[in-house]
Amino acid sequence: MAARRLWALLAALRAGWCLMPQVGYLHPDEFFQSPEVMAGDILNLQVYYPWEFLSSSPCRTAVFPLLTSGFAYWVLKALQQLDVCSPCVSSYSLLVSPRLLLTVFSFVLDYSVHRLAPFWGADRWEALLLLAGSYVTLVFYTRTFTNTLEGFLFALLLVLVCSRAPGSSCTKPSCSPLIGVLLAAGFFNRPTFLLFALMPLLYWTGLNADSQRSIKTLINPFLKLITCACFTSVVFIAADTMYFTSVGLDGLFSSPNSSLLDVIAQFSHRAVLTPFNFLCYNLDSRNLAQHGSHPRVTHFIVNGVVLFGILHLLAINAAFQMLKKYMGRLMRVGWYPWGWYPCGSHTLSVRSEGQSMLLLFYFVPLALLSLFSHQEPRFLIPLIVPLVLFSASHNRAVKWKTIIIIFNVLGAFLFGWLHQGGLIPCLFHLEHVVHSLQSSDQPRHYTLLFAHTYMPPRSLLNIQKKDTHVEVIDMAGSKEDTLCQVIGQHANNCTCTDCHFWVIIPGTVRAAISKCGVLLKNETLIFPHLSMEDPPQLSFLFSDNWRSQLGLYILQLGRAQQSL
Repeated sequence: MAARRLWALLAALRAGWCLMPQVGYLHPDEFFQSPEVMAGDILNLQVYYPWEFLSSSPCRTAVFPLLTSGFAYWVLKALQQLDVCSPCVSSYSLLVSPRLLLTVFSFVLDYSVHRLAPFWGADRWEALLLLAGSYVTLVFYTRTFTNTLEGFLFALLLVLVCSRAPGSSCTKPSCSPLIGVLLAAGFFNRPTFLLFALMPLLYWTGLNADSQRSIKTLINPFLKLITCACFTSVVFIAADTMYFTSVGLDGLFSSPNSSLLDVIAQFSHRAVLTPFNFLCYNLDSRNLAQHGSHPRVTHFIVNGVVLFGILHLLAINAAFQMLKKYMGRLMRVGWYPWGWYPCGSHTLSVRSEGQSMLLLFYFVPLALLSLFSHQEPRFLIPLIVPLVLFSASHNRAVKWKTIIIIFNVLGAFLFGWLHQGGLIPCLFHLEHVVHSLQSSDQPRHYTLLFAHTYMPPRSLLNIQKKDTHVEVIDMAGSKEDTLCQVIGQHANNCTCTDCHFWVIIPGTVRAAISKCGVLLKNETLIFPHLSMEDPPQLSFLFSDNWRSQLGLYILQLGRAQQSL
């Protein structure tokens, strides 16, 4: 009963922290792979369209953004049009509504663990507490990442392939159509989903092979799987084609004499295959190098620890112990070119041991993802389900309870609140300032220059596309002289009589603005904000000026004091 109450408390924390909202900014992809694009398409807001969503280079399916952020924004738009609430569309609702939908979906993980724990011999409530208490669930699974959706689909796939009840000897053949749908949907969301699905599919294949008595009954589930996967793929291709080429059903049937074969030929000619474009781009090492190259062992020795802490280390230790055990068995069996044959009573059936299979579900995708040079922690978040199931068996995690709690509290604090934590409150503040000043009769122009921050999601400013009075400049990590040159050009702009110019910059590089020779009219510090690209020096953190090193400055500038 105590475990259930604690899980309910953690579930409430998951939803409540989403609504507060979380101000930590994990990665630009959490905005620019879904909410930013949908805000421009549905709410007609000024946004920045990433190259993956341009019609010239479509690499991301539009189906999942439409079903998540798109649906949330459509509800906001409908409520505003019905006058249910006049300020329905605001920076807060634009941020929280897609996240809230993903937070609701995150309980798919809890459902999956609840279903799978008895099957794999794990303590159900211990596994649920490990899942709900993980900062990965609290932070990453409440954000609009494609990796988050990949995690949901992977969890559902595990439920389907392990759908037999404990003690029974076969899977339910009726699951094969759903498995096909999940495979196709996961592939279109992220082609890497096939790396996660590999071992569950092999496991499901083995169970079906053991339970079927004829070739026909063995082949039928695979035929259903392939048929449903193909049908789902056609749906995704059609949706992406209509989205990226602006060709609707009317365009396909433009000619009244068009036959079905004509329509199919026209559709095939215009078809957009986003997973194919995704693979072509990411299989080119030069493209991956633009996003950062990492050693092949980064997932094993860094990212796994960053995400899962001691649970990752326990899994590695268990994998080595099991490997030693199997190597000992190999010494007692005979080797033949066509396979292994036991010399005694010992066998090498990995599938018969649930713990070994959970480790394969965890380490095989991790190893396959390690083949790519670009490795980020969020790529591994779908692995949380097999990891907590493994950790909750044989009381592995109980003795490390204190370390697990401290690790997840620190992770939630760092990534959910501190990391780039000033940027979202800054956009909230600027939205209020711009809209309050905009109410005056005199037209004004606003220039917002961001430097040494993550890409600012322009949709949170809540500016309509038809309004051209706001300009956003993203200087990223520009050097000091380039930054001063751009600031000087805008500060000396004599053609604009009523212009407002703001510079948003972390406190660690605040001193660079004083060298640009501009007049400071207003200064606002938003706390906290940690930039790992421009980290504060330890000596400053122990000084009286420590807040400025962990803050984000909004500087309103006047005319330049000297020509630059």
